Amino acid sequence: MTQARNPARKLFVRSYGCQMNAYDAQRMADALAPEGFVETATPDGADLIILNTCHIREKAADKVYSELGRMRQLKEQAAGEGRRVMLAVAGCVAQAEGEEIVRRNGAVDLVFGPQSYHRLPAMLARARHGTVVDTEFPPEDKFDHLPAPAREATRRRGVSAFLTVQEGCDKFCTFCVVPYTRGAEVSRPVAKIVADAERLADAGVRELTLIGQNVNAWHGKDERGRDATLAHLLTRLADVPGIARLRYTTSHPLDMDDALIEAHRDLPALMPQLHLPVQSGSDRILAAMNRRHTRADYLAAIEKLRRARPDIAFSSDFIVGFPGETEADFKATFALVAEVGYASAYSFKYSPRPGTPAAAMEQIPEAQKDERLQRLQYEIDRQLDRFNAGCLGATLPVLFEKPGRRSGQMVGKSPYLQAVHVMGPASLIGQIQPVRITRLGSFTLDGTLETVPAAAAPRAPAIAGA
Repeated sequence: MTQARNPARKLFVRSYGCQMNAYDAQRMADALAPEGFVETATPDGADLIILNTCHIREKAADKVYSELGRMRQLKEQAAGEGRRVMLAVAGCVAQAEGEEIVRRNGAVDLVFGPQSYHRLPAMLARARHGTVVDTEFPPEDKFDHLPAPAREATRRRGVSAFLTVQEGCDKFCTFCVVPYTRGAEVSRPVAKIVADAERLADAGVRELTLIGQNVNAWHGKDERGRDATLAHLLTRLADVPGIARLRYTTSHPLDMDDALIEAHRDLPALMPQLHLPVQSGSDRILAAMNRRHTRADYLAAIEKLRRARPDIAFSSDFIVGFPGETEADFKATFALVAEVGYASAYSFKYSPRPGTPAAAMEQIPEAQKDERLQRLQYEIDRQLDRFNAGCLGATLPVLFEKPGRRSGQMVGKSPYLQAVHVMGPASLIGQIQPVRITRLGSFTLDGTLETVPAAAAPRAPAIAGA
């Protein structure tokens, strides 16, 4: 008589914040798959709920505590039905606040930091007998202990994938908690990254985004044990069969060296879109932030990149209302935005993070932050509209990723990370095809498939501020 298999246990992971967390959430699922856990899209009916948290801004941490309240209700409801649900908090809030999370919400079974999730099965087994808090930085490399995801799991995740190559940060910007929650900079070696890329390509991935807290500071060992740079790594990955597009994020202006700039010129697979955060356009505020670069340094890097790759587009991050920011400082930031001309950008009000040097500085009024943020965001939105308008009539190579909401519609991604909609067959998924942009949506581009000679280069949009 055949013994019935135990039903799969359901895993729900909700991630907040950066791409690193999105990648970590996938690897948590991979670590738990051998334990019989299957991912589910909603917390209802889940056997294990993980909130994978971000600690960059105050509101992000507040959202976690609010969400924990809702998850506690689900857990109590399940208990009333005779079913046990385990609740875990992972990521940077977990690393920073540890026992405080358990104190504030007794329903939490497990708290662990971003460097410990390779030990998730063992921690979960311990948590069945009592609350576990694990926020120590382990001596081992978690990537050496994580199981490779099943090929089918990778295929379900799509034709674009994140790949962590570097973690941690040594810059110690005065507003940032990352060095305290993610630790010092650690770079993975070339051979292991390439092996991951080959596995992803074998499962149908066409586009890789290399991620790290300070990814262009990557300095791993090559196959001969020599120190290498990100430019070397990108060149190596461009040769992986099946990988057609490469990106990397997030970068620091100090680490934008000449070899990396030349890679933007020389590697067709490296997309002409770069996220290069500057945070402020005021040298006085940059010094207070401990950014260790000036406005002129940043603009020089932008200029070098544009000379190397004339069709490149930029995005950036801006913090408004940093302690001590005057109207003159803010106007310097506004002027920098106008001078560079971004395809997109992200602006945030300064949020004091406990334990960081900036939290002890004299804060400026919230109303002033709000007013400046509104002014800056208006300019950023105007530039986004201008950049997208420059795409109208252009022919762009689009990597198709999934069906759209309408019947017969397919959605892809332009080299500039814009969502592009066309009418076409599902067989387009995984293909890169030329699309003529015919209409601008609110946040998307619409177009028609266009057959062009193989030797014809796609026509790039006009770059705002170029």
